Amino acid sequence: MKETGETTPQPVVVKKYANRRLYNTESSSYITLDNLAEMVRKDRDFVVYDAKTGDDITRAVLTQIIVEEEGKGNALLPTNFLRQLIGVYGSNVPNLVPKYLEQAMTNFARQQESVRETVSKTFGPFLPPGMEEVSRNNMAMMERAMSLFTPFYQTEPKAGPAAGDVPQEYQEEIAALRAEVERLQKELAALNKGKG
Repeated sequence: MKETGETTPQPVVVKKYANRRLYNTESSSYITLDNLAEMVRKDRDFVVYDAKTGDDITRAVLTQIIVEEEGKGNALLPTNFLRQLIGVYGSNVPNLVPKYLEQAMTNFARQQESVRETVSKTFGPFLPPGMEEVSRNNMAMMERAMSLFTPFYQTEPKAGPAAGDVPQEYQEEIAALRAEVERLQKELAALNKGKG
């Protein structure tokens, strides 16, 4: 229960049948893996049970969603990472990996938000018409991809990034990019002045 008095909705119960069909008990309808992926993106919690045995197979279904996304050309996982991940299954440290990956993705999501806000403030005024929308679409696609790795992760509302929230190497890179944009603007202004 949240402090505001709101209750968190119960997870949607989904049953998976032997014919691989998924049944949403909340809506009393058959659904697809794409529907489940959309639920993840909308932060709607669900659990998937094998209809015959009653076993919780949520993790396997989430993994299947990732495999399908990768197959659609939305390749996000580098081959080396996949090889390393497979190698961990045969090691003596597999119990440490899930917590590490979860923490890494949580930190990545926080940094992504901070960098997105900083880049938006920095380059928003300099982007040509239409480019801001392309940038927004790219960020939305990245956020959807990240949501597959951090299912049901709720980002905490933030007041906006302070300079200390952005790592030093990013601050230096942003400053260099600002200087480059200013230089290019001056060159453009000089070219336009010469034409006029």
